[in-house]
Amino acid sequence: MNADLLVDGWTIYLWLVVGALILIAVAFGIRWAMRNEQFDEDIKYVMFTEADQDRMDPAEYAKSREVIARQINRREELSSREGHG
Repeated sequence: MNADLLVDGWTIYLWLVVGALILIAVAFGIRWAMRNEQFDEDIKYVMFTEADQDRMDPAEYAKSREVIARQINRREELSSREGHG
């Protein structure tokens, strides 16, 4: 291998290209997540069940039931759209 090709000056361009590719991949990942409903702040309510009602504030419990019903409806909608329902 020619020693002139291994001069330190070329490595910065490699790092710039790799950095740009990483930023592009991150942008596509965020775009995918937004389109696939991955940024749902109400997801924390899905873990509660009806057995948790006595330990929760009534408003929080009502919110959890609303979120779960919305999740079930959305799942059924997507399932029927894909032909699984």
